[in-house]
Amino acid sequence: MYKNKINNRLNRERLSRLLIVLCAIGTISMPAYSQELVESVPLSDLYQTSLLPAEHVYTASRFSLIGTPKYTDNFRHFDYVNPNAPKGGTLRLAVIGNFDNFNRLASRGIAERSSDELYETLFTSSDDELNSYYPLVATAITYSDRYQWAEVSINPKARFSDGLPITAKDVEFSFNKMMTQGVPQYRLYYQGVTVKALDLYRVRFELPEPNRERLLNFIGNFRVLPEHFWHDKDLAEPLSEPPIGSAPYIISDYKLGHYAVYQLNPNYWGKDLPVNQGINNFEYRRFDYFVDDDVALEAFKAGEYDFRNETQPKKWFSQYQGQYFNKGYIIKQQDEVTKSVVTHWLAFNLEKPLFADIRVRQALTLAFDFNWLNHAYYYDNYIQPTSFFAFTPYAAQGKPSKRERDLLLPYAAILPQSVYGEAYQIKQSNGDGFNRENLLAASQLLEQAGWIVKDNQLVNKKTNQPFEFELLTYMGSDLKFVIPFKQNLAKLGITLHINSVDYAQMTRRLRHRDFDMIPTTYSNIDYPTSLLSILWGSDYLNSSWNTSGLHHQAIDELIGLIPDYIDDEEQLIYLGRALDRVLTHFYPMIPMWSPRYINYAYWNKFAKPPIKPTYSSGLNTWWYDANKAGKLTKK
Repeated sequence: MYKNKINNRLNRERLSRLLIVLCAIGTISMPAYSQELVESVPLSDLYQTSLLPAEHVYTASRFSLIGTPKYTDNFRHFDYVNPNAPKGGTLRLAVIGNFDNFNRLASRGIAERSSDELYETLFTSSDDELNSYYPLVATAITYSDRYQWAEVSINPKARFSDGLPITAKDVEFSFNKMMTQGVPQYRLYYQGVTVKALDLYRVRFELPEPNRERLLNFIGNFRVLPEHFWHDKDLAEPLSEPPIGSAPYIISDYKLGHYAVYQLNPNYWGKDLPVNQGINNFEYRRFDYFVDDDVALEAFKAGEYDFRNETQPKKWFSQYQGQYFNKGYIIKQQDEVTKSVVTHWLAFNLEKPLFADIRVRQALTLAFDFNWLNHAYYYDNYIQPTSFFAFTPYAAQGKPSKRERDLLLPYAAILPQSVYGEAYQIKQSNGDGFNRENLLAASQLLEQAGWIVKDNQLVNKKTNQPFEFELLTYMGSDLKFVIPFKQNLAKLGITLHINSVDYAQMTRRLRHRDFDMIPTTYSNIDYPTSLLSILWGSDYLNSSWNTSGLHHQAIDELIGLIPDYIDDEEQLIYLGRALDRVLTHFYPMIPMWSPRYINYAYWNKFAKPPIKPTYSSGLNTWWYDANKAGKLTKK
């Protein structure tokens, strides 16, 4: 079926080229309705795009990948904001770690965590819907229903923070800069793409082949760099001073490794745009850096910063108390998780021969006693993830449907047979802390994989190599799970070495894949996208985003189908579930936990709109309330 679709598409493209040539030389005439549709398209563009007589060209100020945008062309603000929110005050936040530069695109060093937000995108999205884009730096997009090209109009009012205009040449420069000096996965993913300025405020994007999802996602999320600032600088190198940006905030003060202050730019060009109403309400946003999270918590309770998202349940239930909580100075908030969320895993480095056998990975997964940990340390506040599409319709469920099996059957000879059975599940312990049944099953799996116990140590039956490995962790991170895991592994005869390093060492070793096992997070995946190839594709093994290094033909080809089904939501669900089955049944990572609730606290000096956005905390819609702040200082 898929091959027939590809062949049909290729045949249409061949026909397209033939028809446009015939029309151009006068052999045939183009139908009137098509002439009307392309009336505003220059003849030179007509040749460049091989426009079919039946091809439709659209110009829009907003667009969506799935369905239609929620907000109309003339909307004034998003529903979840207060358009009359006052500007002023300071929002103080904490970051765990450090930083030594301001270039998030650098291939070395540690950039300030929010420095990528200095550059605005052509379009922006709302926080109460998925996949929709609205004008920001751009005003409109023109594209055809073949989705191989698009032309974007730049807002003539758009300015960089130094007052110079944002032009189509800046867009072209940004892409070329990324393709020559950007990260390897970017250059590989956009290979064959061209971006060319047509005039001062119009730029053309063209893909090597039609791909609706890739074209619209690329344009919607495209960040624009100032050519006049970056032309003589290397994008791969750290930047010791703040760059020129285009966003609402500029960096007004900083001390490398300690803090960064973002000030609302009084001359920000886009403050009157509908997408910017009711947001960016603080005059200052200050980020203070802490090496240790325990120190950061005490600093929060002492009033040194304003808002804290608490990811450790034990701290939430035992340390968020005291006079400031009792008096209402600090507000605690707990929201139930209902949407896709960040999940936590222990990633195997699959390039290590020790973890090559899937039975070894299954055994170590059984040794991780989630139920006991969740009850003993985490107040039953977590759930154990069993999907890479958690809390979405794309998570695999039960046995595969007929459509899922149709997608998976071509790979029956090269996939684990468990893919065709029940969806990925971990056998749960009874939570008594002994984990007997799972450890017994793990021992049997290890024996099947060629490992035996000698003198209380697990060794390879053929080489006599002891089974030992290193768990690389962040210095100062929560390590309560490590000791019980290490003890369970010791019962199997496995020696686990724990090595805690600082953020810089962790980053370097991750980039060079210099680890055995590492804690990692898997970011929210709301729907299948071809960008998943960067996380799981064979062409992106050098990417630090593919932490485990899992790659497989079936994964590559299933991800390759996504652009063909992005318009068919029902089929996309089956494709997502089939992909989820393959990813999980390879056991690339041990599932640790994901939050049942989002816990956060803040000092009671802010006001917020009555409607909370669906897909974010809404912090960017809050504003400083001088009356509330005044009451805090009086008490």
